[in-house]
Amino acid sequence: MKAFGFLSFGHYAPFRGSQTQSAKDMILQTVDLAVGADELGVNGAYVRVHHFAPQQASPIPLLTAMAARTQRIEVGTGVIDMRYENPLYLAEEAAALDIIAGNRIALGISRGSPEPAVRGYEAFGYTGSADPRGADMAREKFALFLRAIDGEGVADGDPHQFPHGTRLPVEPRSPGLRERIWWGSGTRDTAEWAGKLGLNLMSSTLLTEDAGVPFHELQRQQIDRYRAAYLAAGHTGSPRVSVSRSVFPIVSSRDAMYFGSRPDGDQVGIIDGFRSTFGKTYAGEPDELVEELLKDSAVAAADTVMLTIPNQLGVEYNLHILETFAEHVAPALGWKPNTDGPVEGYPARA
Repeated sequence: MKAFGFLSFGHYAPFRGSQTQSAKDMILQTVDLAVGADELGVNGAYVRVHHFAPQQASPIPLLTAMAARTQRIEVGTGVIDMRYENPLYLAEEAAALDIIAGNRIALGISRGSPEPAVRGYEAFGYTGSADPRGADMAREKFALFLRAIDGEGVADGDPHQFPHGTRLPVEPRSPGLRERIWWGSGTRDTAEWAGKLGLNLMSSTLLTEDAGVPFHELQRQQIDRYRAAYLAAGHTGSPRVSVSRSVFPIVSSRDAMYFGSRPDGDQVGIIDGFRSTFGKTYAGEPDELVEELLKDSAVAAADTVMLTIPNQLGVEYNLHILETFAEHVAPALGWKPNTDGPVEGYPARA
């Protein structure tokens, strides 16, 4: 591990004790949290994307505000559900965001996780998928998105304005944007696919497969197969890899009240029809967390760890979690603060 950031699910609801009673609360607090995290030296600020739910759904305006008010922290998504997106419009938005952020983005994209609405992307106007989960549509749209950010012509030019046969690219474009695109992978097979394309890899605390091994070992297999596919496809360089973890250092009675009785083992269950593996929650005194995380083979293989945060507990408490992790846990794992410069992946080697 070289870097860490926070991953906010962006929950909001008028529940007693929640600091995010409304969408306005959640959005503005996420910006404030990014500003505070940037000042602490945290490397990344990432948001989940969900539709038809009281959670963050439109990430580009939020990320743009976060980028405009920060200086060093990377801003991104974990992940954008491609089934709900217009790939050309997303390419335009991504380029504009990348320019505003000074290339400080990590745009995670995937088929997306299960949503509250049945085939909700059809309500957005995206129909025709032969897959009940829309995976075929997501892959097709993602391929067009990549062509667009690479500057390929995607529309015929008006022959009254351009020479015959002219194909027009979308504008604006941001050079090198593809290097900041990540695929959110839930299986070892999709990780290999991302490696072949030369993308960066995001892996969360949920994998939609079960191989009978601890979660971190299954995730490490995913990362190893991704890197092998990356090299086999002829890509060179240092691709980025991130994993998500729920980690809560307990240094106060308030921490113990919130997280002292959390379950500490992996779980297996059914998600979206797949037998899936869920990663454990790490909660304990800092020295205990260091010892446990040093044994986590996927954390060791990734350059970035995304800490899932309880955003409804408010900005002050979540900054406390980040500051405690930065002070007492992260240095022992290899962390370098954002003042040391942009994060780089580990070199790809056979």
